[in-house]
Amino acid sequence: MACQLKTGLFGGDCRTDKLYIIERLLDRLNALGVEIYIQSEFYAFLARDLKRLPQASEMSADDMLRLNVALSVGGDGTFLRTAALINKLHIPILGINTGRLGFLADISEDQIADTLTELAEGNYRTEERMLLELQTKGSVLQGYNHALNEVAVLKRDTSSMITIHTYLNDEYLTSYQADGLLIATPTGSTAYSMSVNGPILLPQSDNIVLSPVAPHSLNVRPLVIPGSHRIRLVVESCTQSFLTALDGRSEVMQIGTELIVNKGSYTLNVIKRHTHTFYRTLREKLMWGADARVKQS
Repeated sequence: MACQLKTGLFGGDCRTDKLYIIERLLDRLNALGVEIYIQSEFYAFLARDLKRLPQASEMSADDMLRLNVALSVGGDGTFLRTAALINKLHIPILGINTGRLGFLADISEDQIADTLTELAEGNYRTEERMLLELQTKGSVLQGYNHALNEVAVLKRDTSSMITIHTYLNDEYLTSYQADGLLIATPTGSTAYSMSVNGPILLPQSDNIVLSPVAPHSLNVRPLVIPGSHRIRLVVESCTQSFLTALDGRSEVMQIGTELIVNKGSYTLNVIKRHTHTFYRTLREKLMWGADARVKQS
């Protein structure tokens, strides 16, 4: 006899007009006989705002260790926060989209019922995604030091541009004079990095992208490097400080801090439907091949 599926639900405060999606999701999981645990902050939100809370338990630390899958309910930001909570537990994550674009949270409202049935039947695939690990010398990094999308080094507020001296495997590459520098994984190549004209990489690629943010020199272009490379950064700024952000979790660093970025020692598992491929995502999310002159059905 198959073991009962244990699912963890992760999310955040959402718009009240989206709560019906969560109700349907919980009802469907209950109908499938799935054991449901809800991350404590999300549980408190749902207990307060849902008219009725379907059968589910608030998640303890021990419950989290027993999960078979994690469901991230929200947008890509919620997915990134879920990944940070999962950390090294190797629990595969499925992203349920109640936000907007959704590259990581790619299950739309109309796909939830079928997707959860496939999940309960074990009819899905997982993709391993590279993480980046950040180490610092000179300033203490607080909290989780891994990133699924990118490590960003940025100027503070409206201050003048910063200079980022960059070394690859201890060989000097260049000094970026820019508003910042993004170090992105293949997963992150369709996030912040893409918005500054970085290249799109296939999720399974073993590569890292260096993408400058508003560089002073127009001939400084994004660079793709092997995932095995060690990246060392030394920052200069007239404000004596700069921002370092891991998937949007930012901290102020003092000038003189050395940043070391490597490929993480472990990976994150992302759940995908068999019908969902990266090429299909590019066509649907980025409208590749769509003709603006033709009304889309």
